Amino acid sequence: MGKIIIYEHANFQGLSREFTTNIYDLKDADWNDVVSSVKVIGQPWVAYEHENYGGRLLVLEEGEHNYVGNDMNDRISSLRVITEDLHNPQITLYEHVDYRGKSRVIREATNLAAGHHNDIMSSHKVQRGAWLLCEHSDGSGIQYVAREHEHLPNYNAINFNDKLSFLRPLRPGCGC
Repeated sequence: MGKIIIYEHANFQGLSREFTTNIYDLKDADWNDVVSSVKVIGQPWVAYEHENYGGRLLVLEEGEHNYVGNDMNDRISSLRVITEDLHNPQITLYEHVDYRGKSRVIREATNLAAGHHNDIMSSHKVQRGAWLLCEHSDGSGIQYVAREHEHLPNYNAINFNDKLSFLRPLRPGCGC
């Protein structure tokens, strides 16, 4: 499956802690709001600003992340591992809530801002994989991780209605 090693300071300095399963509150491990760098082996992880997987998020794919960025430095409070098979991803986006209106099947990273589907999508169904949905075409703004077999009938539930501009599948790790 994989693991995540979190570090107290940038560039993998200071104390570290390793996890192989979800942790809904880093306070329970005495690690709340102190993470500055991360190493991921295998499957991607999602770091959240608040406990119980709430607030802003940061997707951490396999590799070394010597700094988690100004937005999340010393602000990570929960971690969740992506368990889905990330090969052959597929998501269907719908123009309106409840899977109505025009639809579009996506299988790779797609910049909706460059076409007719920018800021009009309102629901989705994930057939395979896990996807990072972003408000802006550069991957910034509101973000959401959509996971396999998730059917989200109304983006208002995640404050995302008519805001989707970019999405990409999460990349599988090799666990090397």
